[in-house]
Amino acid sequence: MLQTEIHTYARQLMETFGQNAIAKAAERAVECEAQGNTDQAKTWRSVEDALKSMRGPRQG
Repeated sequence: MLQTEIHTYARQLMETFGQNAIAKAAERAVECEAQGNTDQAKTWRSVEDALKSMRGPRQG
């Protein structure tokens, strides 16, 4: 999956799930890893990273 596609998908997840989108992406990555699908898990980790960067720095 291209970076632009990853960011597009991340934005769609954020619109749908809000702050829970990061957890959803992480859950999907874990599921893919458990099934032995490392390529798909890597994609989900990239989506998770994109979501974290969209969130910005944590506020204290």
